[in-house]
Amino acid sequence: MPEKEEILLTKDGFYEMQERLEYLKTTARHDIAEKIKVAREFGDLSENAEYEEAKSEQGFIEGEIAELEYKLKNAKVIDSRKIPKGIVAVGSEVKLYDPEMDEEYEYRIVGSDEADLENKLISNQSPVGAAIIGKKAGEKVTIHAPGGDYEMEIRAVK
Repeated sequence: MPEKEEILLTKDGFYEMQERLEYLKTTARHDIAEKIKVAREFGDLSENAEYEEAKSEQGFIEGEIAELEYKLKNAKVIDSRKIPKGIVAVGSEVKLYDPEMDEEYEYRIVGSDEADLENKLISNQSPVGAAIIGKKAGEKVTIHAPGGDYEMEIRAVK
C-alpha cells in the first residue's frame, strides 16, 4: 500500500482550506442544485446547454471537495510555536538579500499548497525555499533555479 502524502500547512492555511470546504459543501452545492433544477425545467436535457453547463460545474465542485478533503485528512499542521528560533522552517518569516540586484525580499515559508508569490508566501519546495530551509541568518545560499544558479544572503529569520 502506498504511503500517504503528507501535506504541510500552516495553521492559517489549514483553516482557510476548512472554510473553503465548508463553503463548497453548503453554499456551492445548494446553488448548483438550484441551477440544475431550473435547467431541467427548460425541457429536453440532450439539447439543454444550461443543464450541461450546470452538471459540468457540479463536477468541478465535487472534484474540489474531494481534493480538499484529501488534503485536510493528510495535513500536517505546522505549529509556529515549535519552529526552532533563528532557523528557517515552514512557517518562518525570512528576509533575503540579493547582492546581484541589490534588493531585499521578505517571504513566509509555507507548504506547496499555500504558496502564493503575490502575497509573499513561498513553498518550502520552491528553489528558494528548498535552498534556505534549515539555514540561519547571516548564511549565504546558492539558489538552483531553472534560469541558473544565483546567490542570496539570509538577513533575518522570525
